[in-house]
Amino acid sequence: QVQLVESGGGLVQPGGSLRLSCAASGFTFSSYFMSWYRQAPGKERELVAVITYTGGSTNYADSVKGRFTISRDNAKNTLYLQMNSLKPEDTAVYYCHLGGTRYWGQGTQVTVSS
Repeated sequence: QVQLVESGGGLVQPGGSLRLSCAASGFTFSSYFMSWYRQAPGKERELVAVITYTGGSTNYADSVKGRFTISRDNAKNTLYLQMNSLKPEDTAVYYCHLGGTRYWGQGTQVTVSS
């Protein structure tokens, strides 16, 4: 069965960095677009970044452009999100999503606070 398992979240000070990972199994990872979403308390889930099958093309929400980088390693069936220059407004639960499907990871909490 499809499994998406996020890791790497935590508490970080403003200006700091975190790297999220999403380990995928149960499907042919290289055949799908993959995305990161986030949901802050009291807000709707929003798209953060998306990456194509081979990683040749990426797209980002305006709020994270220039600070976050999405990438993938198809040999390791793993999706990544490198987050730099973190701001308090980046605080949210971050989810990976299998493109075009109903499959989501369980989420990992990112808290940016001094």
